[in-house]
Amino acid sequence: MQTRPWQKNYDYLVPTTIRFPRFPVQNFLHLAASQFPFKAATDFYGSEMTFTQLRTQTLRMANALVQLGVKKGDRIGLALPNCPQYLIAYYAILSAGAIVVNMNPLYTHDELKFMLENTNVGVLVTFDGALPTMRPLARELDMVLIVTRVTDYITGLGVSTAKGLDLEEGWHHFSELIEGCSHTQIPRVDLTPSDAALIQFTGGTTGVPKGALLTHGNVVAATLQCSLWGNSITSFVTYEKRNVLGILPYFHIYGNTCAMNWGMLNAATQVLVPRFDIDEVLGTIKRVDQITYFPAVPTMITAVVNHPKAEEMNLDQRFRFFNSGGAPMPSELIRKVKDLGIFYGEGWGMSETASLGISNPILSCRTGAIGVPIMENDVRLVDVENGMQDVKPGQPGEILIKGPSVMQGYWNNPEETKLQLTDGWLRTGDIGQADEDGYIYIVDRKKDMIIAGGFNIYPREVDEALYRHPKIAEAVTVGVPHEYRGETVKAFVVVKPGENLTQEEVVEFCRSKLAAYKVPKAVEFRESLPKSAVGKILRKILRDEEVAKLKK
Repeated sequence: MQTRPWQKNYDYLVPTTIRFPRFPVQNFLHLAASQFPFKAATDFYGSEMTFTQLRTQTLRMANALVQLGVKKGDRIGLALPNCPQYLIAYYAILSAGAIVVNMNPLYTHDELKFMLENTNVGVLVTFDGALPTMRPLARELDMVLIVTRVTDYITGLGVSTAKGLDLEEGWHHFSELIEGCSHTQIPRVDLTPSDAALIQFTGGTTGVPKGALLTHGNVVAATLQCSLWGNSITSFVTYEKRNVLGILPYFHIYGNTCAMNWGMLNAATQVLVPRFDIDEVLGTIKRVDQITYFPAVPTMITAVVNHPKAEEMNLDQRFRFFNSGGAPMPSELIRKVKDLGIFYGEGWGMSETASLGISNPILSCRTGAIGVPIMENDVRLVDVENGMQDVKPGQPGEILIKGPSVMQGYWNNPEETKLQLTDGWLRTGDIGQADEDGYIYIVDRKKDMIIAGGFNIYPREVDEALYRHPKIAEAVTVGVPHEYRGETVKAFVVVKPGENLTQEEVVEFCRSKLAAYKVPKAVEFRESLPKSAVGKILRKILRDEEVAKLKK
C-alpha cells in the first residue's frame, strides 16, 4: 500500500483508504430508504417527505422518463432551486440511465443556450419562475419541458397544473407526469462506475463555459470522501438524528456532493432552503432545533454568526459542524466560530474534482491553509513555467491533483481536456505551497477567476458582456477584496469618444446579459487602460492598484 506522508495529519476515525462501492449514484437513495423508510428525507418549510415516499416518487418519474423515450446516455437539463423536486428529478434521471446537466435556473438566455446546445439537451426539468427564460429557449432548441411550481411540495399550498402554468402541447407538468405513471420498478439499465452521471459546467481559461464530465464512480467516490472525512464529528450523531442544512444550490457541485449526496448517503433529513435570506435561514434553524452539518461559504457563516439574534439563539447548541468552501474563511470569522464552540472544516475543490480535493482535518484545522489531500487523492506542486518539475517544499507551484473523483474530461471539448488532463493528473490553475507538515496554502491563482460569495466568476465572460454595450470602447473586469463577499466584481471602462455613460447604465446593461452574481458592483471610468507592448490589457495592474488602495 502506498504511503502518503500527509496522512499523519488525518483525524482519528478518518480512514487512510476507502473501498468504494461499485454501484450507481442513485443507490444512495435505495440504501437510505431500505434502512430508514419512515424517516424524513426532506424538510421543505416544514413539509416532510419520507425516504420511502421519495424513492417511490423518484422511480415513478424515472419510468415516466423512459416512457418519454429517454435512453441511456441522453442528456437531461436540471434547472431547479433546492426543493424536493430537485432530488426526485436528479435521482430519476440517473435511474433512467441518462446524464444530469446541472444548470443555474437564474442564468440568462445566452448563458443557458450555450450549455444546452453544447450538451444537446432534449428534455429540461425546470420551474415556473424560470419559464420566461426557458419557454423561448425550448421553442428555439426544440426541447421538451417538464415544469413544476416550487411550492407544489409544501402542504396546504395546493398543487399547480399544466393548464395553470400555460404549458404548451408536448410539455409536461412535473406532478402530473409522476401521477400518470404507476410503475415503481427500477428501470432495467445497466450502469457501471465508468458510465457518465453528471455534466457540471465551469468557466474556462477563455471564459467559455466547459462541462466537466463526472461518472457515477466519480460522484460516489467524492460523496464517500466527504462523508468519511467528517467521521470525527458525525460519528457521535446517530443516523436517526442526522440532518443537513441544504442552502448551497444543488445545481452547484459543492451543494450537489456535500449537501445532497452526503445527506442521502448518511440517511440525513435534508432541510431544504431554496435561497439564502438570513431571516428565513435563522427561522429555519430555530424550527429544526439542531443541525448536524452545515456546508456553506464564508458569507453565509458570517451572516449567521454575526446576526443580532445569534447570541440569543445559542448557536453552539444548534450546530454540530460547519464546513466552509468556495473562498477562504477570514481569520476573524474562524476565531468567532471557535469561540462559539462549533467545529468547522475548510477545504478546496473544483467542479472537475466533484467538489472534493484538499481539506483541513476538522480537529486540527490550520488557519490560512486549504489543508491536505483527502483519502485516495494525490497532489503535486509543479513549476509554474514548465508545469513538469516538482518544486521544493516551501516553494510555490501549480497544484496538480489525481484521484477517484477527478473528472474524465470536458464534454465535447477535447482541446481543453488535453490542456487540463495528463495521465489522470488535473492541472488546477491554482498556485500553492506546502509547509513542513504537508498543509497546502493557496498563494495565487494562475487563472483570473473571481470568487465572490462562493461563486466562481470568470472575468473574460463579464468583459465580453461589457464589450457588447454600444457606448463602450474598452473594458476589463477584476476581482477586488470585499469584507463580506471575499471578492466583488469591479469593471474598468473606457467610453467611446463623444458618448456619455453612467455606472447605473453599465450595471443595468450587464443585468440583462449575466446572472446577478456576475454583474459588476462597481464601475470606474478611465481615459485609457494599462496595456502591454503588444496591446494586451494588463488586468493584474488594475487588481494590484485596488489592493494597494485598501492598504493605505
